Amino acid sequence: MNNITQLKDNGLKVTGPRLKILDLFETHSEEHLSAEDVYRILLEDGIEIGVATIYRVLTQFEQAGILLRHYFESGKAVYELNKGEHHDHLVCVKCNTITEFHNPEIEALQDKIAKENGYRVVDHALYMYGVCGNCQKKEKH
Repeated sequence: MNNITQLKDNGLKVTGPRLKILDLFETHSEEHLSAEDVYRILLEDGIEIGVATIYRVLTQFEQAGILLRHYFESGKAVYELNKGEHHDHLVCVKCNTITEFHNPEIEALQDKIAKENGYRVVDHALYMYGVCGNCQKKEKH
């Protein structure tokens, strides 16, 4: 599906800023970007879109299910493209590296705990904080 179709299918009018921001997330699909990151990357590419517009578009994309929003340790919202597949996150508290993972055993255990407590899981987010391997190596030197 192309970006124009994706915007229209989500009830969003096709505008230059929306197309540029959606394209940016597709070209940075493995990253978790803040509004400031989006602004900086667009500026580096010679594209000037105001910060207020960026925040508005990110919120619209999140509401439309195009992007997923996360609040990691920094407390600052970061966004990633919604690829339609669930995953969890490991976050380095030193360098802020984010590693995505999916573990069927963890998913099954969460469902079991919810069921034991009379819940049916409709959504969840698992963030694990630690020190990544690179930062651990630096600590030893």
